[in-house]
Amino acid sequence: MTVYDYKVNTLRGQEVEMSDYRDKVLLIVNTASSCGLTPQFKGLQELQDKFQDAPFEVLGFPSNQFAQEKGSSDDIAEFCQMNYGVSFPMFEKIDVNGSSAHPLFQHLSTEAPGLLGSKAIKWNFTKFLVDQNGQVLKRYAPKTTPDKIEEDIKNLLQK
Repeated sequence: MTVYDYKVNTLRGQEVEMSDYRDKVLLIVNTASSCGLTPQFKGLQELQDKFQDAPFEVLGFPSNQFAQEKGSSDDIAEFCQMNYGVSFPMFEKIDVNGSSAHPLFQHLSTEAPGLLGSKAIKWNFTKFLVDQNGQVLKRYAPKTTPDKIEEDIKNLLQK
């Protein structure tokens, strides 16, 4: 299986097939509006802007599993746009851990486990790099800032 085998819903509730992102490098991130790492939205948007002419996309997935995303879909969209100018796709709030975790995040966690093989998402702003074929290549820790991922994205885009 690849990430293309899943469906997700936008913040507006519209179902999207992940296969719509076929042939693109993806950076998939679980986000939160009230987290100490929330300023990473700025760096994520900078990556989106830097590679806007490349087959690249940042995809944001809000989660309240760490009690830092309490807002509605409208609140999330407004916060991200007003505070960080987010223009990359944001999806509806999901669970990223446990039996209620969204199937996409179950897949991501299995394909790119964390430290010591842990599948659990430890915190907001865990990032997954996906290649143009929908294969999960790497997991980045929450504190890994987007600028530290730029070189990996460039290398993938040159393949």
